Amino acid sequence: MSCLPVRAKPCCQPHRFRLSSMRFFLAAFLMMGAVTANAGDYLTFAPADGVTPTKRVVLVAGDEEYRTEETMPMLGKLLSQKHGFHCTVLFALGPDDATYIDPNNQQGLRGLEALDDADLLIIGTRFRIPSADQAAHLTKFLNDGKPVIGIRTATHAFNGNGSFGEGLPYGQFGRKILGEQWVNHHGKHKHQGALSVVEPGAEDHAILQGVGQIFAPSDVYGVIHLTDQDEILLRGAVTESLDPESTPIEGEKNDPMQPLAWLHTYVAPDGVQMGQSFCTTAGASVDFVDEDLRRLIVNAAYFLTGQEVPAKADVQYVDPFYPSFYGFIRTPDYWKNLNLKPSDFGLGKSPSQADPEGSPEWTHRPTPPSQKEAAK
Repeated sequence: MSCLPVRAKPCCQPHRFRLSSMRFFLAAFLMMGAVTANAGDYLTFAPADGVTPTKRVVLVAGDEEYRTEETMPMLGKLLSQKHGFHCTVLFALGPDDATYIDPNNQQGLRGLEALDDADLLIIGTRFRIPSADQAAHLTKFLNDGKPVIGIRTATHAFNGNGSFGEGLPYGQFGRKILGEQWVNHHGKHKHQGALSVVEPGAEDHAILQGVGQIFAPSDVYGVIHLTDQDEILLRGAVTESLDPESTPIEGEKNDPMQPLAWLHTYVAPDGVQMGQSFCTTAGASVDFVDEDLRRLIVNAAYFLTGQEVPAKADVQYVDPFYPSFYGFIRTPDYWKNLNLKPSDFGLGKSPSQADPEGSPEWTHRPTPPSQKEAAK
């Protein structure tokens, strides 16, 4: 784990060298102290030894339902250790100066200053309300026209009265940056899954290279605001059940099938730059049991950063991944008592937690060793 990067401009007036140097070192000291004090708020994954470094990625977790606090560290490990991306993973943390992860705290995002040096943002937040200081870093990132990957609830990533500049209120991030906002659950939630179907004409797109059929147990979102300028790569067929072997249901629910993954060109908040985003409404942590969904995100990271997409990207887990089922957790002080820290998801670590109350039985995922022992 390391500090977020800090940049400062050196003095350019020699006749004021002593005073300017003192101010420079004092400012640097204070900045380093502030960042170091919060080093436990986030994770950084440097490229593995022997892997050619590529680009810098910031992955932002923070949703109450789909367990991005599990997904983003897994993806950060995969992108860094297998593909050379330098990854910083940010979380929603508890109130005030709390150091535990709290997805229910909509004002808990910290560390967005990591975007200042990033080449790519991967976001999966839901209705977050960042402070104005934190939002300013995302505003700059978007005004620079840098690329964004959104998963699942990123279509409704932010909420509240703030804005990322005059042209982008918090609540319009999904619609304007990703091409879609929250609409509805098109499939029956926790009963029907989604099966990917390649959009005609998209078969040879680089993002789909080596990607087979994806099954996501998180069902299909309604998508109604895409335009002819958006490039749909995959649609999602509503399936009969949450079993990966289940088949698409018949009838109007799948006629037409909803877009499941697409590319969108956004206009920056300042109205000057344009940037590109990729979005998929799949993205619950249990969805990423499917290696083809992991490969889809890895491919999109290569594509959006202007690199050649591998023929079949290595997406095997770096550490064992034990995703919990999706669902809201409303037990008072649950996250405070769990005391889950970002460092618990570091390299060599594979935390697991119980499924939310009322979750359906879903056995299509790895079983944590503790549960195997309990079953004996």
